[in-house]
Amino acid sequence: MSGPEAENPGDLIASDRVEGTAVYNRAGDRLGHISNFMVDKRSGQVRYAVLSFGGFLGLGNDRYPLPWSILNYNKDKGGYVVDLDREKLDEAPRHLPGVQPDYDEAYGRSVFSYYGLIYPW
Repeated sequence: MSGPEAENPGDLIASDRVEGTAVYNRAGDRLGHISNFMVDKRSGQVRYAVLSFGGFLGLGNDRYPLPWSILNYNKDKGGYVVDLDREKLDEAPRHLPGVQPDYDEAYGRSVFSYYGLIYPW
């Protein structure tokens, strides 16, 4: 077993253990890794995992906010699995490294809507 599960087999995990964790699609293709995640200040709930995807040798990777609810941790892979393919990510909401969008309600609605979800806040 590798990844965050090997280092912390309980239900809770430190944020620095999530960052860098691989993200795969259902076909087993590695899409990228979690660069960070966004936490609601008031509720403490994780709203988005930000996927680093694209580029070459780590350069030019765009950041894709994924609703936390679409990620499923897979012990065997030591990473998260999502029901997405690379083509779906090509059109997904994203931003450049170091250029963070306003994670306001309008942005949240557009992200959740893209993935076929209702914005819950």
